[in-house]
Amino acid sequence: MRIAFLPLLLLLLPLRVVAQEDHPDYVGSSACRDCHVEASEAWEGSHHAKAWTAPTAENIVADFDNTEFLHDGTVTRFRVENGQYHIEVTEKDGVTTDYRVHSVAGIEPLQQYLLETEPGKIQSFDVVWDTEENRWYHLYPDQDLPPEDGLHWTGPYKNWNARCAECHATGYEKNYSPRNRTYSSIPAEIGVGCEACHGPGSLHVEWAAGKALDPSVTGLNPYGLTMDFNDGAEATIQQCASCHARREAHFDGNPLPGTAFDDAYVLALLRPGQYHADGQILDEVYVYGSFLQSKMYAKGVSCSNCHEAHSASLKAEGNGVCTQCHSTAGNAAFPTLSQKNYDDPSHHFHEPGSEGAQCKSCHMIERVYMGVDGRRDHSFRIPRPDLSIETESPNACTDCHADQSSGWAAAAIEEWYPDSTNRGPHYGQTLAAGRRDPVAARGALASLSEDRDQPGIVRATALWLLDQTADVALADRLASLLDDPDPVVRSAIVGLHQPLPPAERVTRIGDALEDPARVVRIEAAKTMINIPPQNLPPTSAEKLQAATREWQQGLINRFDFPETHLILGGTALTMRNIQSATAAFREVVRLDPQREDAWVMLVRIADATQGPQAAMAIVNEALSFVPGSDQLNAMRTDSLLPPE
Repeated sequence: MRIAFLPLLLLLLPLRVVAQEDHPDYVGSSACRDCHVEASEAWEGSHHAKAWTAPTAENIVADFDNTEFLHDGTVTRFRVENGQYHIEVTEKDGVTTDYRVHSVAGIEPLQQYLLETEPGKIQSFDVVWDTEENRWYHLYPDQDLPPEDGLHWTGPYKNWNARCAECHATGYEKNYSPRNRTYSSIPAEIGVGCEACHGPGSLHVEWAAGKALDPSVTGLNPYGLTMDFNDGAEATIQQCASCHARREAHFDGNPLPGTAFDDAYVLALLRPGQYHADGQILDEVYVYGSFLQSKMYAKGVSCSNCHEAHSASLKAEGNGVCTQCHSTAGNAAFPTLSQKNYDDPSHHFHEPGSEGAQCKSCHMIERVYMGVDGRRDHSFRIPRPDLSIETESPNACTDCHADQSSGWAAAAIEEWYPDSTNRGPHYGQTLAAGRRDPVAARGALASLSEDRDQPGIVRATALWLLDQTADVALADRLASLLDDPDPVVRSAIVGLHQPLPPAERVTRIGDALEDPARVVRIEAAKTMINIPPQNLPPTSAEKLQAATREWQQGLINRFDFPETHLILGGTALTMRNIQSATAAFREVVRLDPQREDAWVMLVRIADATQGPQAAMAIVNEALSFVPGSDQLNAMRTDSLLPPE
């Protein structure tokens, strides 16, 4: 066994593999066309259909006519040979490798090419084709990425099997072997096909042919599909969110369509590096976390109110998509909406037809990712340049008027809307204060977490910030949130109970071990993992064991992630299993040699178990990969290693 620490980690609890319930088989999008002609034709030209395709002349749009691209000492050549597309890469270390293009990702505004670097292991190449400017360009032009860097295109963060494929495929199974560190991934269909959203269709095909549905197969709608889009806006949103969200997956590949989001994923909160302090998008966060903050979400608007489901295009051009509802006519489906002319200078104060007169310019700021791909913030927020001064977050006004200050923009809006009620307190102020000093902001963060008029993702973020100041008094104050209707909030509050003595912790959060949402059950297992089973009532021990298995299975499904091994290392330390902890942190730096945090833990473990000389050897090893690390350099220069 190549990963020697795997059995040691599994000693936390023996893993019991639970078979999935029976479900229909995948039949492919071609089986849907005869009955669903209009929908199929709309889908065939969509970004969903082109999300992952074969490397054919029909699908590849880039110039492979013996073209060459130079970047940071690396030379890439593109050619066609015997009908096969090839990418030859001479890395900056001088090593040349010729790859046959395995497959293609996307269609516009860029197209990316996937290369098989080992049998079954697919990597997304960093030199991509700009379909608007018809040029090759590098996704990360300012980064120095030698082959041994974890962020190099051959590294773990660019692995298609683990990081991308599940949202570019239908019925995808990653099938990573921790034992051999190999992939045998299987998609039912490459590209986001009909069954990626509706669920596997074999029983639906039988139903359409007049056959009665098998009553032993549960979880189906009346038409034999696992996803029912007639279940309302929330069901639709959660199905779209399975890919259009920044999240961590529990399963190995795609869960069955129709699976509740909080059973399949852990949603990323509004954390630094991903979101601005007020919740606006910063990194590539894929819509859902933004939309959850919006008043539109709170009022029952769903993705399909604005987007055509099968073509994935907007339902109207320009401001028309917004004036479906935001107009003098309004929309009977949303009766609380004010009926007035929003598409008028009296509202937007810009020249009609100009960029400033577009609803999206003010209410959906755009950020560009992957060099050319503009994504819009779906929190649909009212511009608040007055908040930018306090939170250091951007605003739509100075996005366009870059030569002006936020104060200038705030004064202009106040002049336009002197009696506005939209300039009151905003959760962004509290979150920004919590980022700066969670101790000073503790009371405000607690109050925000208790405010059920605020979005759940915001309240959960407040709880995450409070985790840095958690104590028994705080857990007691916020205990009622364990019954909050939002699973994201319930999950966040469970962890705040870690400071409670074991017996009280079991009493307080024991019910969370059988919460309806997997994300809550797993968080409860994490919070109780250091309580010896013999100290638990038998029923609680059984529930903890079941929830820990769910957590454990999710970790195993992400064994190819360096981040997973950081968690495993920390868990092993909690369990006082030094051998497993050392092996886990070693696996982190094998996958990503630039992970300073893992190197630091290896140094500290070596210092505690083998002495300063062994620790210094690891410091020197680490500095060969991260020579600029202040912490590791300090460890080398100090006469004694710094305490933990």
